[in-house]
Amino acid sequence: MTSAVHVARSRTFPAGVKRAFEELLPYELPRLFDRRYLAIPPIKGVRGQGGEWGTPGQTRTVLLAGGGSMRETLREVRAPHLFAYHLDQVTGPMKPLVSSVDGAWEFERAGTGVRITWRWTLHPRGHLGASAMPVFARMWQGYARQALENIEHLVVR
Repeated sequence: MTSAVHVARSRTFPAGVKRAFEELLPYELPRLFDRRYLAIPPIKGVRGQGGEWGTPGQTRTVLLAGGGSMRETLREVRAPHLFAYHLDQVTGPMKPLVSSVDGAWEFERAGTGVRITWRWTLHPRGHLGASAMPVFARMWQGYARQALENIEHLVVR
């Protein structure tokens, strides 16, 4: 069995915790993840989402540019501090590398604003996935930075 790999990136914004949480939880994934970062593609759409995203147990299929996809299951919502999800059924170029991902968005007060942290725990698929994880983790940091830049436009007005 291969070891899980943990990655996280945070940024502080001049906005309230509650507002940031309420804006980000239902936000459209293609708008948040709109750019490729090296080998990590943008999200081009979602399929099978019933209603606004925000109820634990909901599932949807995340469609990536380039033909990959993954199923997302919303696992936990603790407003206004955290929402967590699980990604599995990975297809496309990421399939040989990752069997599943446990992700979370955390919101905490930071001075007069909010610190938003995005975390992933990657579960590599076999030895190939495990050997690729250091490079993938570095790429993920750039992908996360881009997402946090997009969040600025969402929560800072």
